Amino acid sequence: MRGKLLAAFLAGLFSFCLTSTAATAQQPLIAAEAWQAYKAKFLDPGGRIIDDANGNISHSEGQGYGLLLSVLAGNPADFELIWSFTRTELLLRSDGLAAWKWNPAAKPHVTDINNATDGDILIAYALGLAGKQWNRPDYIKNGAGIARAILEKTVIQISGRTLLLPAATGFSAKDRDDGPIINPSYWVFEAFPVLDQLAPSPVWAKLRNDGIAILGELRFGPKQLPSDWVSLKSPSAPATGFPAEFGYNALRIPLYLVRGSVRDRDLLTRLMRGASGVNGAYTTVDIVSGLPKDNLSDPGYRIINHILACVVDKTAVPDDLKQFVPTRYYPSTLHLLGLSFIAAQQPECS
Repeated sequence: MRGKLLAAFLAGLFSFCLTSTAATAQQPLIAAEAWQAYKAKFLDPGGRIIDDANGNISHSEGQGYGLLLSVLAGNPADFELIWSFTRTELLLRSDGLAAWKWNPAAKPHVTDINNATDGDILIAYALGLAGKQWNRPDYIKNGAGIARAILEKTVIQISGRTLLLPAATGFSAKDRDDGPIINPSYWVFEAFPVLDQLAPSPVWAKLRNDGIAILGELRFGPKQLPSDWVSLKSPSAPATGFPAEFGYNALRIPLYLVRGSVRDRDLLTRLMRGASGVNGAYTTVDIVSGLPKDNLSDPGYRIINHILACVVDKTAVPDDLKQFVPTRYYPSTLHLLGLSFIAAQQPECS
């Protein structure tokens, strides 16, 4: 029961036909002590997740991650705390999407009302999971509203493909000469089946399938990697005005793929090799030269390639990466997502 239900959650095969009893019976995928360590460092008493490497701001991405992690940790009280801040401080737009940035040093705190679509996806996804797991129709209702807004404001059809814009404004062909612009790391593949349950539409499956196909085609530079920001104005290329790099956005793409049950061996192997650094480090990569930019030794970054190696070659994840000690907000978040994936879907990695 536990393995089947939890694998389904993390694979994105969420089913609203599960009974409340079955959903409640599932065991947490994140250990209590790991979640306590994470929230002690990054969750403030008011319910905001603090990005401690970015001026201690909060953003919709972080709130979405916090909501998702609290579901995986089986902690409804913390979920409600994070959701309360998200609802009252970020869901200020008239279209149902969340403002992306909240700055504690600014007045008003929301300094940019534009959304970030990955944050909206994470928030809606977590609400859907929590609503079913804890029998909270209000969470499902709120998640459905956000999911509908994502479809209406950020999903577009171009040349027969379904694309996800990074925000409601600023990235379309009308907004930029090299538009449309996408950020491939905004495709949270595991979320789309849940969003389809919240706001049923064939568009979600198309978005998933086209996202995987696009990643298969984005082969820039000597390392054949996608860039963080991509212009899809033919031919596709790293977007102007952004660093041409496989950077801190793109490095989470492989984790999103495997969590979303994408097992394309060629794609996963290309990403794994392209971002492999010295001594087991994970790297950001300059697209043009193919040279490493930052060698990332933090466990939350390094675990990504080790998970890929496990999925592709059945190689066990090193013991030191199985222990969670929080470092910075972003790699710590990725670390817990990686560990929860192993717990649910890849026990042979441990």
